Amino acid sequence: MSNSDVGVVQYSDGDAEVTVLKGAVHARLVHHPGRAFCIDIWLDLVKGARFFDKKPPMHFHIQEEHVEVTQGELVADLDGTIIILTPSKGRFTIKPWVHHRLYPLELHQQSGGDSTVKFLLSGPKTDNKMELSAVFFENWYKYQDTIAVDGDPVDLIQVLSTFDASGTYISLPWWVPFGKLLSIGLGVVVGRWIGSGLLNYQPFYREWTTDWESACLQMEGSIFHRRFADPSKTA
Repeated sequence: MSNSDVGVVQYSDGDAEVTVLKGAVHARLVHHPGRAFCIDIWLDLVKGARFFDKKPPMHFHIQEEHVEVTQGELVADLDGTIIILTPSKGRFTIKPWVHHRLYPLELHQQSGGDSTVKFLLSGPKTDNKMELSAVFFENWYKYQDTIAVDGDPVDLIQVLSTFDASGTYISLPWWVPFGKLLSIGLGVVVGRWIGSGLLNYQPFYREWTTDWESACLQMEGSIFHRRFADPSKTA
């Protein structure tokens, strides 16, 4: 397969679109025949000036993640190793279990002077229902909106619940022994068992989800989430 997803991605008039952080982030949920999900993401560096000054949390997934920049320059921080992704690099794969985070170069650092950074984000198809998905990213973006725009406090249990339901875990400091195992333990025990099992935290919410049917299918993969999977629920 070509080391590029451009030209393979299929766009349609019915694609769901999500805009958060006062227009700083715009995402279009598109179809890729070889992926479980594919999202075309636009970052507006002017509108996002007050949001992008804070880097996202370092984290890891238990499956691959593919990134392909189509405009501008995006930073891939892989456990402290900085890689600048540009359109000329084609598709870049982040391997499972690798600590990482993605964020745009600042406007004054963009070599082409681009005020917009665009990239495709996708993940492979797997047999695991608790996997990376468009549902996860949509809920995560919209949850961040409640914090950055609405001023709500960060609820760590909610973050752990949403992440764990998608095979994603917050990275602990490098010096913590058995850090990845402890990260997964936090996600499972605090996010899944306590958060969803005892405190009724949903990993995904109808009001934050375009494709609620897919969200229900994903939540049905765990006995702790199954009771939230009501296909008839309206926003």
